[in-house]
Amino acid sequence: MRVSSAWWLFSLAASHVVVGVSQHAFTLEDDKSRFTLENFIELPRPGVGVANAAGDLAFIPVTEYSFRQRSNAKSIVLTTLDATGPESLSLELNGTVFWLDNRTLAHAVVEGDVLELFALKINQIDTLSVKSPQLIAKFPTATASKFQYSNGHLVFADLVYPDGNISAVRDHDAAWANRGTTAMVFNDAPVRLWDAWKGPKSYSIFCAELVQSQNGTWILSEQFDNLLQGTGHVSNNFHLVEDHIVYTTEPQKQFDRTSQASPQLFPSAHKKTDCQIYAIDLASPGHSKLLSDGRHDGASALLNNQLTKVAWTENPNSATHEGNAICTIVVYDLKKDSRVAVGADWIPRPGSLKFSLDGETLYFTAEHHGKVKVFALPVPDTSSPAPDLVTLTHSGAVAAIQPLPNGHLLITKSSYTSPNDVFVISGLDTLERDLKSHPTPEFRGKIDQITYLSQAALKDKSLDGGEEFWFTGALGRRVQGWLFKPRGWSAGESAVHHWPVAMVIHGGPQNSFSDEWSTRWNPNMLSQEGYFSIWMNPTGSTGFGADFAAGIVGDWGGKPFVDMKAGFDFVLSKYPEIDPERAVSLGASYGGYSINWIQGHPEFGFNFKALVCHDGIFDTAALSLTTDIPNLFNHDFDGVAWSDKGAEGHRKNNPAGFVSKWSTPMLIIHGSRDFRIPESEGLAPFQALQQLGVPSRLVIFPDENHWVLGHENSLEWHKQVFGWLNEWVGQ
Repeated sequence: MRVSSAWWLFSLAASHVVVGVSQHAFTLEDDKSRFTLENFIELPRPGVGVANAAGDLAFIPVTEYSFRQRSNAKSIVLTTLDATGPESLSLELNGTVFWLDNRTLAHAVVEGDVLELFALKINQIDTLSVKSPQLIAKFPTATASKFQYSNGHLVFADLVYPDGNISAVRDHDAAWANRGTTAMVFNDAPVRLWDAWKGPKSYSIFCAELVQSQNGTWILSEQFDNLLQGTGHVSNNFHLVEDHIVYTTEPQKQFDRTSQASPQLFPSAHKKTDCQIYAIDLASPGHSKLLSDGRHDGASALLNNQLTKVAWTENPNSATHEGNAICTIVVYDLKKDSRVAVGADWIPRPGSLKFSLDGETLYFTAEHHGKVKVFALPVPDTSSPAPDLVTLTHSGAVAAIQPLPNGHLLITKSSYTSPNDVFVISGLDTLERDLKSHPTPEFRGKIDQITYLSQAALKDKSLDGGEEFWFTGALGRRVQGWLFKPRGWSAGESAVHHWPVAMVIHGGPQNSFSDEWSTRWNPNMLSQEGYFSIWMNPTGSTGFGADFAAGIVGDWGGKPFVDMKAGFDFVLSKYPEIDPERAVSLGASYGGYSINWIQGHPEFGFNFKALVCHDGIFDTAALSLTTDIPNLFNHDFDGVAWSDKGAEGHRKNNPAGFVSKWSTPMLIIHGSRDFRIPESEGLAPFQALQQLGVPSRLVIFPDENHWVLGHENSLEWHKQVFGWLNEWVGQ
């Protein structure tokens, strides 16, 4: 039976415990324009496009869940990159796919306790077809990943024991499993990350020869060289060009080697802005050249095709907390053994960074005013305060970029109304020439959409692309937000105080709501439920300048809420059809902190009738010692919790200190495997609300981490959230 996302009708006591069964009644509604929860969760989820070196073919991995089959199907869509009439072919492939040459895909898939590598030959591109797969080889483990292939070299990352021997992993695994105890002993932090405890293995980078014989058969060498053997480095973050790689690793520490667990399982887990960058020749394993010591932000470093320069992003202030918005782009000249840094706060913080094929231009993605755009920058020769920066895209959110021949750039982009699709930007050869010589270069090319992967499924669905609005917030600064109208609302509507409204608060805190598709917090699901919804980017949000993002430091409970109240009032004044007596608010992570903070500060005057807190922060001082990223709190609260300044920072900004004022009905959701914000941060506010006699409900997902990733769990999450909101403000 197809479940409608119309109002859920149920009347449970606010403190009633429900285990195992959803207490919701549904009504069927035959309305093809409605985008139901099932439609949303079953919608295909494309990854990012990856083109071959020739730039005429690309593949896009896609996953698609079926409630009927209760399974997740994985495939790739292979497409030509000719916008005038692209051909496409869908292949059911459950595993990792990468290019070996312009007409051959590699497919790595786990079979039992090993990983098998296959070659898929593409016959022709006018009518795409693929030959039967050829088994190339079986790997010694099932955990090889991050495959990159170039010039006869297959480079990948894998988890190994301290001896670094990939062939001995299976024997070591058996010994570890049969060690006779489940105890794990640690002498150094971090001990876990996101949802995994640090174990006895750590990442290293391996290389093996992979060549094609005269009869077309691919042959993988049985010798796997550990490129980091003897260096003490841990990494799964690297970039391969021909016979060289660059990689990032944390600086080495002195450890007590009597610990049962490897101390460096998670590269860059503790301090994202304190990484080292090395270069290495594949012919000389273990002999790395240090390029940068510290301040690197943990993102990938990359080589140009000429093997003359390396680029990365760096935090000039060397802050040790996650998400710092200040960065420079560093270009290291391998021939001159020198570096140039440009950008600081005038370049938006790059997400993905790429050299052009000729090595003279840098392309990168960055958040900017609620979008994720593509920018072009000439590769600097000397430090400059402001070289020319050209914007190539102006809408949506670009997730990945790849330079192609003939002045083309492959991008993968989504928006509030569509998941990822592949586009090709052309005319960049002219732009690259202008960047070198023209005083005011500008992009005069075009952008062609290649795939329409969700078009059929979303046809005639009433999705809202969002209305961008700006208002004046704290310190007189301009603040940006998005407004989404409810399904059924129409411009010029005369009804007053008719529609409920939901204010959604993002996590981070240094993060943003951008014009991109989300499989979790999707504004259109609130629209389908009949809510106006407000998604703001208050102080602390990224994409609005370094100072704006840094403005939240030491002020978690201050300026962001001045902004949110000003934006909330702005929307209410512009749309009188919103009923201010039917307002609710939702948030996760820092957004969950915000929900708990609003609970204890009724003087804000939001007048919310119900709240939803997902994996939220309740006690900042306690969390600073249980989270997997304590440096975030030590930085943002001006010191460790027991120092004078740190204690004062927590006193001013800790929701746990204002519980006596809590009175709003609240739904609390938490994942038991969330090590970023452990589930005690959900149990504590629920116990407080119960003891205060405030209507409250706790939903625990024992198998989920900081996000709800299971498809059935996602459906239940939405049922619980909308059921709770509709109980308090629904029609």
